[in-house]
Formats: sequence, C-alpha cells, structure tokens
Amino acid sequence: MIRVAILSYWHVHAKDYARMAAEHPQTEIAALWDENPQRGRQKAEELGVPFYEVLPELLANPDIDGVIVVTPTTQHREVLIAAAAAGKHIFTEKVVATTTKACNEILAAVETAGIKLVVSLPRLYTGFTQAAQRLIQGGDLGTVTTVRIRLAHNGALPTDASPNGSLPAHFFDPLESGGGAMIDLGCHPMYLARLFLGLPERVSAGYGSITGRQVEDSAVTIMHYANGALGIVEAGFVNSYSQFNIEVQGTEGSLLYDRSDNKLLMRKSGGPAEWQEVTEMPEAVPTAFEMWVSHIQQGTIATENIAVARDLTRLMEASNLSAQSGAAYRLSDLSE
Repeated sequence: MIRVAILSYWHVHAKDYARMAAEHPQTEIAALWDENPQRGRQKAEELGVPFYEVLPELLANPDIDGVIVVTPTTQHREVLIAAAAAGKHIFTEKVVATTTKACNEILAAVETAGIKLVVSLPRLYTGFTQAAQRLIQGGDLGTVTTVRIRLAHNGALPTDASPNGSLPAHFFDPLESGGGAMIDLGCHPMYLARLFLGLPERVSAGYGSITGRQVEDSAVTIMHYANGALGIVEAGFVNSYSQFNIEVQGTEGSLLYDRSDNKLLMRKSGGPAEWQEVTEMPEAVPTAFEMWVSHIQQGTIATENIAVARDLTRLMEASNLSAQSGAAYRLSDLSE
C-alpha cells in the first residue's frame, strides 16, 4: 500500500485528488499539511488523518511514501523540491512552476532523488485526444494549419449562490496563483496544442480583466510555428456556461470536438459532404493518478508526461511575458 499525504487544499481540485487517493486500491491517505492551518485541520478531521502544521515534520515521516501537491502555484518550487529531497514521490497539480528556470530546478531535484513525478494533465489521456492525435499523425488531415482550443467557465461571475463567483478569492491573488484564466484553465488547451503541433518558435498573448480582478479572467495565446501553422489557446472565467472545444484544420481535412456532446467529428477533402463521427476510439488510457501509482510500483519514469509538463511551463511563462510586454516572445529567449 502506498501511503500518501495531501499537501494543501488551496486548489479547487484538491478534493478530487483526495477522492482518487481514497478510491485507488493501492493508495491510502495518511496525513495532511496545509499552509492555512485552520483549513488544514478541518480537512484532516474530515479525512480522519493527522494534520501537520510544519511541512518538514511531515516530510520527515518515513511512513509517508508520496505526496499530492495542491498548494498555491507560486509555492510549487519550494514544496516540490523539499518533497523530492525527502524522497517522497510526487503527484502535482499543473503547472510545475511559474518559470522555466524553477521548473528545471524541480526536475533536477526529482532526478537526483530518484523519486517518481507525474503532473496532472488530465485531457492528455482522454479517448478523444488519443483519437485526434492518431488522425493527425496518420496524415488524415494533411498538413495541420491551425489548432484552436477553448476552455472556459463562469467562475468569476456573480451568481445568487456565489455573489463573488464560484472560484475562491485566492485564485485571483497573483502572489498565490501566479496568474488567472490562462495559467489555470488555459493550461489544458495549451498542452493539447503542443501535443498536436509541437513547440512553437514564439507566442503572442493578450489578457483581459472583465471583472476588474488583479489577474486576467479572459485570455488568448497564439502559438506561432516556423511552417506558418498557428495554435490558438483561449481561456476564460467570465463565460455564462462551461465550454471546451477543439478545432483542428488541415490542408486535407478537419476535426471538431465539443464537450457538450462528447463527439469527435471529421470531414475530409473528397469525402462525404457531411461531418462524420469518429467512432474508432483507442482503448482507455490510465489517468495521470493511475500512471503515478504504476510508475511507483514498477520503478519506471513518466518521461512523456514530464516532457509535456516542462514544455507547458515554458509556453505559460512565454505567454505571460508576452501579455505583459504586448509583444511576441520567443521560447529561445526564456531563462533556463
């Protein structure tokens, strides 16, 4: 049995990771730490596990095998490096870090410690993603010219139940979150665009704040490629309903996916005049959490997951720098 500790309930997905750990037959939640002691004690009591007010004391516990990191994004570097140095396997919320330099330092610490790291990139492992990637790599669309992916919800908009929006207030604090809609929601379209097109030469981004928060609640990043292809990443906290859409355009065909009907559609040059549903889906792929458990048990490394996570950090940093400067930012100019 793999005994894991949850490090913080800062992120809204902490409850989901706690559920995964509780439901997986090879893991159990053994402890909890939170940078907010009041919240931490409450959650530890709910889970029926010990609460540690001091993180090094938890990491020094030899009975803890791994940690689930759900801290403020800006604390990732400190917490992940400390966990790696203590020999604890790490499952972490994206992004790995807010800068490429910090991400590389974390990955170096992980490699030195020999522990197993997996980053939560859930949409990387869905059936529709696997099917789309297979069609793209198989040449069914010809040369891919444009990838446009949007993920948005109404988390910053007031409702009767949540006058300040459904997202917690600390999501809008740049000192904790490291950004807004793009670093939170935009991560998913960004790593999918990277999967379909690879790494771009440069990115250009524009961020807006419809609600006047300190971080962006509406954002767009354009990924520019040497062959002229474009990746368009859209994210927002100010949309009346939750949206997740994928559009892949190629010289010989196109793909469409919409979460509302969970169908992947394709249309090809010279083919039927109507959109056709892609019904041949790959077999189910393990979730990121299941992968983490497997890598711990088998002593293997999540090479692809870590590579995508590192590239995501690079793309996110470049996007933030572009939005701040108002100019395109080349990935080669990032500090390593």
